[in-house]
Amino acid sequence: MAAAMRKQLIEYLEANKGFEDSEVLCKDKGWDHEVLVGAIKSLQAEEQVTAEPIKREGWKLTEEGVQYCEKGSPEVQVFNFIKSKGSAPNADVDAALGAVAKIGLGTCMKNKWVSIDKATKVCSPTVDSVEDTVQKELSSLSSLDKAKLDALKKRKLIAPTSLTAFKVETSDKFSAASQKAVADLTSEMILKGTWSSTTFKPFNLTNVSGVPCTGGHLHPLNKVKTEMRQVLMQMGFEEMTTNQWVESSFWNFDALFQPQQHPARDAHDTFFMEEPSRAQDIPADYLAKVKEMHEKGGQGSIGWRYDWSEDEAKKTLLRTHTTAVSARTLYKLGEEYRKTGVFRPKKYFSIDRVFRNETLDATHLAEFHQIEGFIADRNIGLPQLIGVLRDFFSRIGISKLRFKPAYNPYTEPSMEIFGFHPILKKWIEVGNSGVFRPEMLLPMGLPEDVSVIAWGIGCERWTALLYNIRMIKELFSFQQDVAATKKNPMCWLRRAED
Repeated sequence: MAAAMRKQLIEYLEANKGFEDSEVLCKDKGWDHEVLVGAIKSLQAEEQVTAEPIKREGWKLTEEGVQYCEKGSPEVQVFNFIKSKGSAPNADVDAALGAVAKIGLGTCMKNKWVSIDKATKVCSPTVDSVEDTVQKELSSLSSLDKAKLDALKKRKLIAPTSLTAFKVETSDKFSAASQKAVADLTSEMILKGTWSSTTFKPFNLTNVSGVPCTGGHLHPLNKVKTEMRQVLMQMGFEEMTTNQWVESSFWNFDALFQPQQHPARDAHDTFFMEEPSRAQDIPADYLAKVKEMHEKGGQGSIGWRYDWSEDEAKKTLLRTHTTAVSARTLYKLGEEYRKTGVFRPKKYFSIDRVFRNETLDATHLAEFHQIEGFIADRNIGLPQLIGVLRDFFSRIGISKLRFKPAYNPYTEPSMEIFGFHPILKKWIEVGNSGVFRPEMLLPMGLPEDVSVIAWGIGCERWTALLYNIRMIKELFSFQQDVAATKKNPMCWLRRAED
């Protein structure tokens, strides 16, 4: 249809060079104006014609108006039905014409075309014939006066519409022999060879920005981990290797001077491995020193006073904290000191996953990420620990800190850390800290005058605070909002100096 209209339009323009009004032309030729406009725009895009728009307001038939224009108005349909029957019960009129009967019968009564017997409810015509003025008016909207148009509008048979006609003139590029430019090269064109004689639309590569890349987006947890890593490196810390999730009970508990009867080592709190079930990489001399420290103590400590089990120490598990990584790193520092006789102060941190056999709920999973750091040096203790913590937390937006005495099996003294949240406007627990006990450090071979201060915080808790996440499934699970992950910026508290 569009191709035929294009051909007819080109033939007309070849003979007449243009026309004043496309709407008038359509009425003269019996063309569909919408199809003609499509052909005009096609030639305009090829710069073969110039088209000047002519905007005018008009009227169009509603869906109901189209039906009445084709079949007649409701009142005439009702009259014709009753006339054809001679007379008809009201129920028969309703059954035959449906919704039209309800609309038309009232108008028939108003026009006195039909009468209804009140007793029998039988409808009878009172005139011989009627003229369907509504149908005629719907067929010739352009010739109606305002009063008639308003009446049809009130009956919702017509609706206002805006029409854009065009004044068209041919340009210097007009050619009656021109073909419509094709946008796509198809396999059929190639097989038949018609591509060589086909006119293709030119590519417009001016100011083309292309489709934006939808590459990967960092998960909120990864954003926080990355920022924490940068902060700790700015403070001079080195990152420890944390890729060993399966750990021995020795490094996870015993090396930290945590007794084998401690409730944290129960199966209800720890995931023990079935395969491999035993660790083999524990240095024998270090194992013996840890055993002696647990059973008898040393350097002023009396130990835990129980029979230490090597079999229990070699059980494998999913590490319950990254402090096991800290223990391995400190042991290597002790080895270096024993070999060289020189101790070098060190600052280390780790950010990785740990596992706890705990009850799952809306805010807890069986695995989470832990951020941990320690400093090994001479002449350091609680004052230096508090100073480092104030420095660290001020860099991530927490400038007000409080410390509360606490108990940890492998640190003494120990402190819980509370920070004033500037957005929540309240004090919240932000971490745990302490000074590693001599009973933990001496078996590692570190000098007696070296102390280690350490702290740890939960990464998920911090992420939830920053991104206003109330349930863990909003952070991990199929219910996690991917759209939010894509659009969220790096969420951060105000710097203390701001």
